[in-house]
This record gives sequence, C-alpha cells and structure tokens, in this order.
Amino acid sequence: MTNQIEDDLPIHDFPTATSVDEFARNIADVQANIARAAERVGRSPEEVRLLPVSKTVPEERVRLAVAAGCHELGENKVQEAKRKSENLADLGVAWSVIGHLQTNKARDVAAFASEFQALDSLRAAAALDRRLQAAGRSLDVYVQVNTSAEPQKYGLPPEEVEAFLRELPQYSSLRVRGLMTLAIFTSDIPRVRTCFTLLRSVRDRMRDIDPALVGDGGLSMGMSGDYEVAIEEGATCVRVGQAIFGKRQVPDSHYWPEAFDATGSSE
Repeated sequence: MTNQIEDDLPIHDFPTATSVDEFARNIADVQANIARAAERVGRSPEEVRLLPVSKTVPEERVRLAVAAGCHELGENKVQEAKRKSENLADLGVAWSVIGHLQTNKARDVAAFASEFQALDSLRAAAALDRRLQAAGRSLDVYVQVNTSAEPQKYGLPPEEVEAFLRELPQYSSLRVRGLMTLAIFTSDIPRVRTCFTLLRSVRDRMRDIDPALVGDGGLSMGMSGDYEVAIEEGATCVRVGQAIFGKRQVPDSHYWPEAFDATGSSE
C-alpha cells in the first residue's frame, strides 16, 4: 500500500526556493491562493490551516523555510521526521507525521510529534496510546479515509469510518481532530473533487450521528496540485510541499523504494 501525502503531479514545475526571500514569496503566493479559493465559496481564509510539507528537503533549506515563517512542518516518514526534529530542535517547530505508521515507530511519534494525520488501524491506535501514556502526553490525530477506492492506498473505506471512530475513545491519549484523505492521483479535477466531497460527506454524516466522533470535524485534504479545489470543498488543513519548497530533485523511490507498489504508484 502507498500514501502519496504531498503531490508529485507532473503538470507542475515548481521552482526551488533557496533563500529566505524566495520561501517568503512562495508562502505568500500559497496564502493568496488559499484566500481566493476560500472567498470563491464564501469561506474565511482563516478557516484554512496551511501545513508545509518538508519531506526529502535538506535541513539547511528547512531552516530557511522556518526563517521565512514555517513554524509547523509535515513529514511522511517517521525516521526522517525524528531526525529533523532532533537536529532542528532549536527552531521550535511543531512536527506533524502525515504518512503511514508502522507500529514499531509509535514510540518515536509519541516522543516528538504534535500531530498524526494518518490513523487507519486500531493496532496503530493502541501502540500510540500505550507509548503516549508512558510519556504522559496526548496527541492530535486525524483518521485517514480512502476516498478514491484505490486498493494500493492506505486509509479506511468510508463505510468503516463510523465503527472505527466509535472504538477510539478507549485510547484516551488520542484526540480526534477530524478526517484526512488523499485524492486520486490525476490531473482530472472533477475526479479529484469527488474525493474531497466524499470526505466532507463522511464527516457530515458522522456529525449527524454523534458530533463527538470527529472532534473538531477538521478535513485535511489537498496538496500542491489541488489544494484550491480542496478548499472549495471544505478543507480546513491543506498539506503543501512543492509549491513552497520547489519541485523535488529526485523521485520518492530514491528515498523510499518500498513506497512503490506493483502498479508503480508513488507516495
């Protein structure tokens, strides 16, 4: 299974930011796009949180991004996030783990992460809760939903979300903040939009059943290639990497060969 958390859409060619000024300009451009997308559907831009995604970005460039205003960052891989959180501890960054969690990495996430956005199994919930209880802390989590029905993707089928959410209160250190999804990997915007509308409908249905099930009812959806569409469909958090940091110099397979399944899909 794969988790394409922040996009590698071939239709975009984002320039690489290499200075504080370039990062500041990219961030401002993204924020302006967020504002326009929100205003198109009568929403306030303040309802949308920008989560910059720094996966594969060298630490020296991450420091520039933080100097430009990125004070929270998302990472796919626990080991990369852990390394960066330790080496960049002086920056005071809040780290969000937004990729699939292997239970043997739960201890690390419990130690440094401020948020986990890809919860999709009770096994992972139990492992996190156990480690968090031992550390005396709690963690914000989003439940990942597979809205594209792609078998190679992580995430719960929409029809299983209610039952899963009803099990989570037993893990008292986990604070459910909402739902997360990855849209289908395509430049066909109507198909992408369908994934976002489905996540919103799942959230709304959970609220109708029991508002407590989804906590704040947040919707983490949308990446560099489609975050404006996600905002139009109700996103409260968008995960943006390449539009801020620039196009990645190497494919994900260079870093994580296991991220590629038999169909050739990438994270």
